[in-house]
Amino acid sequence: MDSFHLRCRNPNTSLPQRHSAKTLRVFPCLLPCVHAAESAPLPSALGKPDFPDTGWDRIKDLFDTTDGNRYSEEVTNVIKSGVMAALVGLVYGGLPGARHARKRFIKLSQAEVYSSRVEAVRSAHNAAIRGFLRYGWRWSWRVAAFVMLFNTVSTGLCVYRDTNALGYYAVAGAVTGGVFRMSLGPAGMLAGSVIGGLLGLPAGALIVGVQSLGGETLRDKRRRERKEMYGLKMAEWTARLHLTEEVVGEITGSGQDSAADLEKIDELLNLPRNKPVDPEATSQ
Repeated sequence: MDSFHLRCRNPNTSLPQRHSAKTLRVFPCLLPCVHAAESAPLPSALGKPDFPDTGWDRIKDLFDTTDGNRYSEEVTNVIKSGVMAALVGLVYGGLPGARHARKRFIKLSQAEVYSSRVEAVRSAHNAAIRGFLRYGWRWSWRVAAFVMLFNTVSTGLCVYRDTNALGYYAVAGAVTGGVFRMSLGPAGMLAGSVIGGLLGLPAGALIVGVQSLGGETLRDKRRRERKEMYGLKMAEWTARLHLTEEVVGEITGSGQDSAADLEKIDELLNLPRNKPVDPEATSQ
């Protein structure tokens, strides 16, 4: 029954109104939906940018690569320090290990007979290389893990609190020392934390002093860069907002012009029809 009423025409509808409705169905592009554009919310791309003012926002900003940027300087510094620590540990543990392995090989190979002096020297060098790799690897990953854990904790605290304090480096040293002495039980973990905290203070003073030689610390540099980036994003957001307002104004103007055209069409359709011409009068 409802579908029947929808298909039936209203007898009170005038002929001009039916022609207007037919015109709208034939030419829908002439009338843009201006009211929908005015009431619709702004897209997410036009949202107002937020300034990373909280600790977690600054932490997430370190790993933000949405705008095509690379990882922050803090993250790259932690990775570089880990690589450098691995190389230092490899050399520090590998050289004594190679010397010890060579001496041990010579001591254990006194009774062996070689066909030539070159073969004996080559065997001793091979033993030294094996000792270098074995002992160098043991020191390399330990030193790299120690340095990366210390830098990660200290950098995280400094970024979260947005300040450089020697206490953060002491806490990082205590955490690192406790983790590395965890296998010795609670007493060893406590002793490692105390020693790590004491060693973290001079290490933090050295890091802050080296950063201050450039005129500003890393935290001051990051704070300045965040303010500059926020200013650029605000300028871009303002420009997009003005452009959107101009587009909405143009759409509103075109909608008003279309409404005027429809009024003219209605006026033309409301004009009285011409009376039919009598053929007898024409023949006379």
